[in-house]
Amino acid sequence: MTTPDEPDQEQATTPLVPAYVITNGRSLLDDDEFSLITLVTTAQGSPPTQHLDPEKRRLLELCSGGHLSVAEIAGHTQFPVGVVKILLSDLTQGGYLVTRSPIPAAKLVDRNILEEVLHGLQARFG
Repeated sequence: MTTPDEPDQEQATTPLVPAYVITNGRSLLDDDEFSLITLVTTAQGSPPTQHLDPEKRRLLELCSGGHLSVAEIAGHTQFPVGVVKILLSDLTQGGYLVTRSPIPAAKLVDRNILEEVLHGLQARFG
C-alpha cells in the first residue's frame, strides 16, 4: 500500500506521451514492411538526428548496437508494436535505419527424393 506522498507503481510506469501523439495520429499501414521478426539496425552514414523526436532517437540508440527484431525493440521501449512499426517506417524512409527481412521458411523436399538418397546411402555404406 502506498502513502499519499508516494507515487503508485502503476502511475510511475505509465507512458507520459500517448501513442497517438508519438505517431502524429497515424495508423499502421496495411503493407507488411515490418513483421515481428524483421531485423533492424542503423544505416551507415545516416543523416543528423538533432531534429528527430526523442522517441525516434531512442529507437536509433537501441538499433545502433546491432540487429534487433521489431518485437525486441517494442519490448525495450515498452511502446505498442504498432507504434514501433510506424516509427521504424519513418526512420527507414529517412535513411536512418536498414532492415533485413526474415528468412522465409524452407520448402519441403519431395519424399521420393529423400527415399532415393536414403537407399543410395544404404547401398553405398551398408
